[in-house]
Amino acid sequence: MNTQLLDALADIIREKGISKEVVMEAIEAAIISAYKRNFGQAQNVRVDLNTETGTIRVFARKEVVDEVNDPRLEISLEEAQRINPNYQIGDVLELEVTPKDFGRIAAQTAKQVVTQRVREAERSVIYAEFVDREEDIMTGIVQRVDSRFVYVSLGKTEALLPASEQMPNETYKPHDRIKVYITKVEKTTKGPQIFVSRTHPGLLKRLFELEVPEIYDGTVEIKSIAREAGDRSKISVHSDNPEVDPVGACVGPKGQRVQAVVEELNGEKIDIVRWSADPVEFVANALSPAKVLRVIVNEEQKATTVIVPDYQLSLAIGKRGQNARLAAKLTNWKIDIKSESEARELGIDPYAQSTFLDSEETSVNNENDSNQSFDLQEEKIE
Repeated sequence: MNTQLLDALADIIREKGISKEVVMEAIEAAIISAYKRNFGQAQNVRVDLNTETGTIRVFARKEVVDEVNDPRLEISLEEAQRINPNYQIGDVLELEVTPKDFGRIAAQTAKQVVTQRVREAERSVIYAEFVDREEDIMTGIVQRVDSRFVYVSLGKTEALLPASEQMPNETYKPHDRIKVYITKVEKTTKGPQIFVSRTHPGLLKRLFELEVPEIYDGTVEIKSIAREAGDRSKISVHSDNPEVDPVGACVGPKGQRVQAVVEELNGEKIDIVRWSADPVEFVANALSPAKVLRVIVNEEQKATTVIVPDYQLSLAIGKRGQNARLAAKLTNWKIDIKSESEARELGIDPYAQSTFLDSEETSVNNENDSNQSFDLQEEKIE
């Protein structure tokens, strides 16, 4: 093996961060295999690789025995003591058996092993890096698009954005810069395979963590998320600090924080509501922007009946039932919405017990409202 190859090997080890010992062990094992393959030898051999001079020597290892059964693996005591009188039964004797012109074969073998090891090491490094980033957000660049995937470059490797994880209101073009949520990292024979998403609720959570320092440091907590990607989402937030307004923190000055998230999601509407341990209050908040007159709770069935003013019924239900559906996902409570007149027909007093219509926190005109809805074009304070 020449010194040029050793110099190249040293450069690769330094650049790729591969352990020198691991690579050298692999090269030695490969050279032994090459020796046995090229010279028809099956004996036990050891390779001495001098990393300073680049020289390679091959030694046959033979056990000293009384009677030789396999001359490739054994040597008689008499013959061994001719070499060195100190040998005893059971000792291992080494004889140099380096073939002529073996350096060229060894160098070629070493080059192949180094190339393979570098590839394997790079794959291992990439896997180790990205397996720890599952459920995290990264910025990538669209490389190409086909019917199954959008291929997104994440720097050292390429991630797959399946069609099922693509937002219906987005078109992806090469060189587009997008933020993606890493859902799964798999180790395969061809290297790590990374799957990402634009529709996962976790993407919404990570985007708010990036934009809202109070969420990142734990002052404000996102309790739950309900998302219909590309159209509308609801998130519930809470803070144990009574001096912190969790909704206001997520909105930001003049709505700048939530607007940044909306723009990243290409105009997806986002409702931010205040979480509450009281299902009556939480369900009422979750149905924002609709006003709620009364919430009747059935603890056993984990269901609620919500009464709203007649003119608010369609707003509470939402287009194709979206508002009610998202509110149910957000609260994890079944929600049955009835109008004020329908409730009276059923003998239910819409104004009994908890009443939310005149609540300052849910007033449409109150600037400090605890429930707010945003879209890309206009900030709406419900």
